Amino acid sequence: MSETITFPDFERVDIRVGTIIEAEAFPEARKPAYKLKIDFGPEIGIKKSSAQITVHYQPEDLIGRQIMAVVNFPPRQIGPVRSEVLTLGFEDEAGAIVLAAIDKPIPNGRKLM
Repeated sequence: MSETITFPDFERVDIRVGTIIEAEAFPEARKPAYKLKIDFGPEIGIKKSSAQITVHYQPEDLIGRQIMAVVNFPPRQIGPVRSEVLTLGFEDEAGAIVLAAIDKPIPNGRKLM
């Protein structure tokens, strides 16, 4: 377990729901990954992300899927892609990433409470 944080610490992490509108292979990445474009609604807009989720997902299966992402990290340059949000997931038993799931439709841009 990580170090204990306070509730105000948690509130500083801005986790929002968005819908993947584009997904494609990212062959320039050091580890297998996809380039994603995610719609976070009118307040945040469309953001780019690089996600190492190639073991469990195909690009065509990601379109229309709602995901959770941290939207208030600074952008990070990953090869030729400027990743603007951190797409959230968990490692399975083998270390492959499984996306954090949302089980009911939620308007894009809503914040995790």
